[in-house]
Amino acid sequence: MTALDRGSWALVTGASGGLGAEFAQLLAERGCNLVLVARSAEALTVLAETLARAHGVAVHVEVLDLALPDAAAELKRRTDRQGLRIDVLINNAGVGVHGDFAGADPQRLQQMLDLNVSALTRLARLYGEDMRRRGRGHMLLVSSLLGFMASPVYAAYAATKAYVLSLGEALHDELAPHGVTVTVLAPGLTDTAFTRTAGHKVSATLALMRMKPRPVAEAGLRALEAGRACVVPGVMNKLSAWSTRFTPRSVHRRIMQALLA
Repeated sequence: MTALDRGSWALVTGASGGLGAEFAQLLAERGCNLVLVARSAEALTVLAETLARAHGVAVHVEVLDLALPDAAAELKRRTDRQGLRIDVLINNAGVGVHGDFAGADPQRLQQMLDLNVSALTRLARLYGEDMRRRGRGHMLLVSSLLGFMASPVYAAYAATKAYVLSLGEALHDELAPHGVTVTVLAPGLTDTAFTRTAGHKVSATLALMRMKPRPVAEAGLRALEAGRACVVPGVMNKLSAWSTRFTPRSVHRRIMQALLA
């Protein structure tokens, strides 16, 4: 048995759409009960009702802005009050800011840092502590292909995802002796609302590398079950991540600036 078995409880952040909704769908298909977290009450409610009806699982909705300072602790308090033991944490919520760093809206930058770094870290620690005590659990941290390389015009976003990559791989080794599996999912461009929200009009060249969210989420869950430290879905994305080991960083920066502008 694994923590992804029928009857386990999985918590998915950023569950109202994109990869989060795909994770919720895949976990419900396995028979996992769900806690769905996002800011959009309407989208979460529709998804929760659909999954509960289709798969006979219990689904709790928690409407919460995880970028707020006490949000991670508040979410933990809510799940504790309901007596929910979280077996699987899908730490998926995140946003991007595209464009010139020096001219970026400081409030948007701070919200991105609070969500992508602070909230993710706090959730991993809060639920990871419980998992370590029980000697059982799974955590998936969603990074990005950009976590492998500095990326002008996505400078701060790429830096947050480098943090997630480093944190997740370290926790993979740190928590493994306690029966807890930690896996980092590092997708490339995925067909979600991410680029629109980030203010990025994707070029035709970059669009050729775009993946559908379903296979990306499937790759993440397969890697989590297999106990892998990190997975990069897609052949071209794997090659891009692999190439960072041998190509000068200055070359990667020029390539990324041209692709992402």
